Amino acid sequence: MKWQALVLAGERPEGDALAKAEGAPTKAFIEIAGKPMIAHVLETLSAVGDIASITVSLSPSAPALPDGPWRRIASAAGPSASVAQAFQTIGPPLLVTTADNPMMRPQTVDTFLAEAASLDATAIAGIAREETATKIEGAPQRSVMRFRDGGVNGCNLFALRTTEAAAVIAFWQRLEGLRKRPLALAAQIGPLIAARFLAGKLDLAEAKAALARKTGAPVGTVTLSDPLAPHDVDKPAHLAFARRILGAA
Repeated sequence: MKWQALVLAGERPEGDALAKAEGAPTKAFIEIAGKPMIAHVLETLSAVGDIASITVSLSPSAPALPDGPWRRIASAAGPSASVAQAFQTIGPPLLVTTADNPMMRPQTVDTFLAEAASLDATAIAGIAREETATKIEGAPQRSVMRFRDGGVNGCNLFALRTTEAAAVIAFWQRLEGLRKRPLALAAQIGPLIAARFLAGKLDLAEAKAALARKTGAPVGTVTLSDPLAPHDVDKPAHLAFARRILGAA
């Protein structure tokens, strides 16, 4: 299976605090190991044999991308809208990742795509077990989603295998629009599911089944063992860690 890849590199209207602190025009262009953060992501994707094309979604006012075999499109108002817009034009199968994922490695993407292609699911997320993110000495703490069968971290890797994935994207758009209204957000997810998750009584399989019922599309996860997979760059500690790892590569 040959995949198209989409890199989300847009920003919210208020900008990004880390980019401002670093004096970078946008977060994607923060320098790490002598090059913009997004350059590391593009180089990784270019080294994955199952990726046929790469598209970058970013603001029209953002700087020029490094030279390479990728195209640039304008981002929409938020990540879910940008994915929806790109999915309409690029179509499936589509790998989605982010410009703040510079420690992503080609072999990890290879593993994710191979396992995603084997699942009976239309939308698949890469995850890592909570303990995976701490296997590298000095690794910063990551946000954890706590399920009854263990905590997991997201890895900013998503596979949209079929046209049915549009329903999952639309549901994501609804949730993103309600991110500042917790009661309305809980109503969209389902009050019972939300309450069980907050109480630590929901397991991962139940969460995926609930999402499939909400969207009408089967969803899945791929658990990755790479200790760098859960580490993106959101905070100064994450940036320092990325500079240490990529500066030593």
